[in-house]
Amino acid sequence: MLLTRTIPFDVTTSTASAARNAAMDAVRTQDALVVRIDLPGVPADGIDLEVEGSVLTVRAQRPERTEEGRVLVGERPTGTVTRRLRLGQDLDTEHIEADHTDGVLTLRVPVATKAQPRKILLGQGGATA
Repeated sequence: MLLTRTIPFDVTTSTASAARNAAMDAVRTQDALVVRIDLPGVPADGIDLEVEGSVLTVRAQRPERTEEGRVLVGERPTGTVTRRLRLGQDLDTEHIEADHTDGVLTLRVPVATKAQPRKILLGQGGATA
């Protein structure tokens, strides 16, 4: 097979509830993979990002509740949430950018230069523009 269609990353979670507690969007632009993960109530110092090989791991620690009294409804999750993204070889894991604003973690993983679209010029021995 000469052509294959692939997704530039694979997502796994540590538990089924973790996926529900850390909603994620991923968008592939021409020059990057942009991932946004909802982490409401998680301070920036409660987020740990790590890349090992082609796996990007996001760990977020939501603080425990500090209310006094008996909790009647406890729908806001606490504890650790972990998301793992298996990044494709066409992504540049050396230059990942991260930002945490208004409870949303935004990761920008550039597409490797070798994988970016380029024009092929005719009549010049296959030179590229």
